[in-house]
Amino acid sequence: MKILVCISHVPDTTSKINFTDGNTKFDTNGVQFVINPNDEFGLTRAMWFKEKQGANVTVVNVGGPETEPTLRKALAIGADAAIRVNTVATDGFSVAKQLANVAKDGGYDLIIAGRESIDYNGGMVPGMIAGLTEANFVNNCISLEIDGTSAKAVREIDGGKETVSTSLPLVIGGQKGLVEESDLRIPNMRGIMMARQKPLSVVEPIEASPETTSVSFEKPAPKGAVTLVSPDNLDELVNLLHNEAKVI
Repeated sequence: MKILVCISHVPDTTSKINFTDGNTKFDTNGVQFVINPNDEFGLTRAMWFKEKQGANVTVVNVGGPETEPTLRKALAIGADAAIRVNTVATDGFSVAKQLANVAKDGGYDLIIAGRESIDYNGGMVPGMIAGLTEANFVNNCISLEIDGTSAKAVREIDGGKETVSTSLPLVIGGQKGLVEESDLRIPNMRGIMMARQKPLSVVEPIEASPETTSVSFEKPAPKGAVTLVSPDNLDELVNLLHNEAKVI
């Protein structure tokens, strides 16, 4: 089984986010980048298929040379090879089109992508890949088993879970639950050394015009001052909750 794991290069959640050029561009200065958490769950599941079922795992990213350390980390975790599509990730459609082209060329049985990336939270790429490759698709996937060319997946739905059966080729949008957080892997020294010997291919992009453009960004407004009320003054508390907070 050939597995392609899509990897997004995203800011660490502890990074301080700022924008430049009149709030139209993300400022990358001083920002630490990591593997998108939803993609990391998918990569870990792919490692399970590699170890238990002999799958071959390739990771892919759309981005410039600055994303290669993230791909190298994925190789150190255990992926067999990496591909970087040499173009800036502009919008969901153009990214999906590049990834679908890689998927078609490689003849992959299973494509694992994160449900969404934590930078722009578009949540559209996995479904677009499935549409462009004419593969089956399961989103919000929290469990996946493969038996030959058959697959059984569990996806999160509003108020519960749904178990579905399908067949390969398959695209999933993975998320927390696909593996346990305790199963996520940290590259060890041996993995890091081996990653240096693994192939990281750079391929040129195909023509894919963006369908959307970010006009501007706006950070959340700062939180207001905290008003302290004496526990003996319940009337004042009720007044503030009713007239200022307007929650009662």
